[in-house]
Amino acid sequence: MKGDVETYQENGTWKNKVEGNTQASSTHDTKAEATAKGREMAVERGAEHIIRKQDGTIGERNTYPRERDPKNIPG
Repeated sequence: MKGDVETYQENGTWKNKVEGNTQASSTHDTKAEATAKGREMAVERGAEHIIRKQDGTIGERNTYPRERDPKNIPG
């Protein structure tokens, strides 16, 4: 979906890119830093966050907002 955020590694640098953009939105030294920023970007957009492993395969997908999150279900 357009606007989804992808976290990936390129040339030893971890990056975040919003789908549809040609340039990375942010660059980071570590996967943890890039993942945290990518999550923040996806939450702001109400989009999916795709986190790729070092080999380029998809390691994790998270969709925001998380309506089905157990914390948000009224008790």
